[in-house]
Amino acid sequence: MTTIRVLIADDQMMVRQGFTVLLNAEPDIEVVGQAVDGLDALTRVAELAPDVVLMDVRMPRLGGIEATRRLTKPAGATVNVLVLTTFDLDEYVYEALRAGASGFLLKDASADELAHAVRVVAAGDALLAPNLTKRLIAEFSRVTSSPRARLKDRVGDLTERETEVLSLIAQGLTNGEIAERLVLAEQTVKSHVGRILGKLGLRDRTQAAVFAYETGLIRPTGY
Repeated sequence: MTTIRVLIADDQMMVRQGFTVLLNAEPDIEVVGQAVDGLDALTRVAELAPDVVLMDVRMPRLGGIEATRRLTKPAGATVNVLVLTTFDLDEYVYEALRAGASGFLLKDASADELAHAVRVVAAGDALLAPNLTKRLIAEFSRVTSSPRARLKDRVGDLTERETEVLSLIAQGLTNGEIAERLVLAEQTVKSHVGRILGKLGLRDRTQAAVFAYETGLIRPTGY
């Protein structure tokens, strides 16, 4: 069994210790270290090479958004960031998703939800399943930005099918659900997703969803 290595970055000791106890109780997850702020997280990631960082957004010295950006932007970066927050509709969390986080988790999540989230992002997937993530992306793209011409031009690099797949990603559908909707093989959908990320220079499905909302490809409705 492959063990998922986790680093917890939060300035509250009780949060770090609580999550450490919960995660270490899982047979396939090990907390390899803790960090008290963003700068500490950068140092600890370099030392410990975790698979997943649980990153608080608001920390002294260096916050979680900039720490996430520094961890995920370099070419070849392999660590996945899961943002921790107290409030689901939080503009700082939205900015963290734009910065490269693979998803977010409320601090009052259950032990099962916490372990599931760690496994999802460790596998290289985005934590888009909860409706909260989709709602947050939609809400803050609606109120904080209008479609930018440069971004909209990049949509033109996609084929009609890839644009269709991107819109479904932004709606939170899995590869299997997209395959069923478009009557395609799941492996074909996976190939489309890979090409979309490559053409747009995006890290994962979360950034693809953010991109779709920011360009106006998907309109936030029903929230």
